[in-house]
Amino acid sequence: MADYTNYTNREMQAISIAKSISDGQIAIVGTGLPLIGAALAKRIYAPNCTLIVESGLMDCAPIEVPRSVGDIRLMAHCAVQWPNVRYVGFQANEWLHDTSRMVAFIGGAQIDAYGNVNSTCIGDYHNPVTRFTGSGGANGIATFVNTIIMMQHEKRRFMDKIDYVTSAGWIDGPDGRAKVGLPANRGPQMVVTDRGIMKFDEQTKRMYLYGYYETSSPEDIIENTGFEIDVSKAIKIDPPTPDIIKIIREEIDPKQAFIKVPQ
Repeated sequence: MADYTNYTNREMQAISIAKSISDGQIAIVGTGLPLIGAALAKRIYAPNCTLIVESGLMDCAPIEVPRSVGDIRLMAHCAVQWPNVRYVGFQANEWLHDTSRMVAFIGGAQIDAYGNVNSTCIGDYHNPVTRFTGSGGANGIATFVNTIIMMQHEKRRFMDKIDYVTSAGWIDGPDGRAKVGLPANRGPQMVVTDRGIMKFDEQTKRMYLYGYYETSSPEDIIENTGFEIDVSKAIKIDPPTPDIIKIIREEIDPKQAFIKVPQ
């Protein structure tokens, strides 16, 4: 008989993503853990949220986790199948509404204390050690939409100064976005990692530890963060219930496309 009392850190990360979506909110999701988190949110935590993907599929309600944003699993249970340009226009129009109406998920290779994300290169831009795929839609999303950032929590990723700013966070503080001509009332809201959840101080816009999983600790977070981070307000996040783990493993990602379950 399957044991659902144990869980992996990636499952905890997916659950944290799901809980970050509010009921009634519009959420832009991408491939990987955001799709699992979004599917779980739609199923359990926020049944009235609207999930959209950059391939142009709107109001998705996947039964099983899709493998990509163009997967037929999304097409089969969505309200509208638009071309990509219509999705871009919809997203651009939505930012005119209140700041909490829409949220988006992005990721990257590096992040700094103000939520600026690098998904372009490691090293010098003109002579990089590694070149990544780049922005995709992430820069436009980070410009106009509140974001939730997914990262693996390692010191080489959480850096005092990242090699390239692909997607703008709070730049360098509370006035950072306004100084470079970006909407000042939008920006990163939290960072969800495999060790815990980071948020941004309302006054300084600097990242702090909001909560850590029971498999981690404030000391573990400090050790794996490449800049000084405040852990004084951190809470221990409750573990998931077995029924949530069962839904992920048996219904949302039964073939373990994105989360491998230890045997």
